[in-house]
Amino acid sequence: MAVNPNSALGRSIQKMAGSKWFSRVGPKLVPPIDRGLSRVSGGRIMMSRMMLPCAIITSTGRKSGLPRVSPLATVPLNGDLYVVGSNFGQSTHPAWSWNLIAQPRIQVDYNHEVYDARAELLTPEEKAQTWPELIAIWPLFDTYVERSGRDLRVFRLVRL
Repeated sequence: MAVNPNSALGRSIQKMAGSKWFSRVGPKLVPPIDRGLSRVSGGRIMMSRMMLPCAIITSTGRKSGLPRVSPLATVPLNGDLYVVGSNFGQSTHPAWSWNLIAQPRIQVDYNHEVYDARAELLTPEEKAQTWPELIAIWPLFDTYVERSGRDLRVFRLVRL
């Protein structure tokens, strides 16, 4: 279960996750650690779940055509899951977001349930409407926008 972002522990985690050093090391360390922990624990353990609800998505690589497994922080809203291409505040979009644009049909593993889904890139209007709910769960998304200098991609994962 994720830590309340407004608790003392939640604020401490956000401070660490929002630091510049974490934006450099996080992308290299967190996804491989989460993939490994999830694999060996049968999906029960992921380090990122301390911060946010997480899903494992399997997409198709846009260049390779091979399955790509990505542990992603997710925000459940109105029966769907939302993922934000924050890339820890780096200046480039994460590779998984390019894969979802090229091939939106994915597999989602969320709360020990695996299902097929379609990733829908939100329109600017949909994103503006959803953004306040996303930052209520993870306020660092605003920090990542400022640091990255880019418009973060937001996808709705719709169960098929």
